[in-house]
Amino acid sequence: MRTKEKKEITFRGDARPWALPFLLCVFITAFFVSFALGRYPVDPVTLIKVLLSRIFDIEKTWSGQVETVVFNIRLPRVLTGAFIGAGLSLSGLVYQGIFQNPMVSPDVLGSTSGAAVGSALGILFSMSYMTIFTMSFLGGILAVSLVVLIARRVQNQPVLGLVLAGIMISSLFNSLLSFIKLVADTDDVLPQITYYLIGSLTSTRTGDLVASAIVITICSIILYAVRWNLNVMTLGEEEALSLGVNTRLIRAIAIVTATLMTAVSTAAAGMVGWIGLVIPHLVRMSIGCDYRRTIPATILLGSSFLMLVDTVSRVITTSEIPIGILTSFVGAPFFLYLIIREGKKT
Repeated sequence: MRTKEKKEITFRGDARPWALPFLLCVFITAFFVSFALGRYPVDPVTLIKVLLSRIFDIEKTWSGQVETVVFNIRLPRVLTGAFIGAGLSLSGLVYQGIFQNPMVSPDVLGSTSGAAVGSALGILFSMSYMTIFTMSFLGGILAVSLVVLIARRVQNQPVLGLVLAGIMISSLFNSLLSFIKLVADTDDVLPQITYYLIGSLTSTRTGDLVASAIVITICSIILYAVRWNLNVMTLGEEEALSLGVNTRLIRAIAIVTATLMTAVSTAAAGMVGWIGLVIPHLVRMSIGCDYRRTIPATILLGSSFLMLVDTVSRVITTSEIPIGILTSFVGAPFFLYLIIREGKKT
């Protein structure tokens, strides 16, 4: 009887059945808007014909320039933005649930700082684009691996150990990043590193799309497969153990998948902040805390948000604004709102 009651409490929050269909409509709208708007606008009808021309035999009524813009420029950029938005948002959702802290974001364990150091080193030594991408990804994995190794020494309070180790490793990698910027050539290399740190989808390539799609899709499927266990974990360590959940395994799965998604997102687009903090809160405020609904909702809303932000960055001025700046404009005020709201609860 007790187990049944716990399950009912965990899975509560099935109100607003229209939320997921609505977010799906928002995602589809954001997808087509991102393709249609830009320095070279493409109307929706032509866009649909161009996209379907690769599948069906459709009479060509558009110019070759339109096809080049759609497939060579916007398709990798829009889809990469969608996957990165989903990955960062889902990472934030998982981290906030595992650490039971609404202020946690995907960089809590230092993956973003590690990826930034990896990319900065690649840029400093003038390596190829794919080598820089690989170093960034491995840098994020290395940072979190060090955090986990340190946290294992704090066996009585594993969550606290992870947080404290994450703060320390992030500080260490940020110091390394500052040193790299100090010794970098101020005329050529330093501007490249600085622009990367702001976050942008300008230089997105097909390789970024493929890597992001594979990693984020696999991790999302894994997290959705353990959604019930994640629900139970929100009740606390002791309650989860009493219900038969292997908390150490579930926490490891959550950390590994969230780290991989954060690392590949940072490698592809740089340091895009605030999405992993803002989107999970908006989802929970809208449809509750049930991971059966919050996981797909977070994926849809995070993808839509970053696609729209990237679209705004392309059309708002003659020169592109890095998306990291625009996400900060949204995230910083929302963070202040969360602080005030939590303060009132206290």
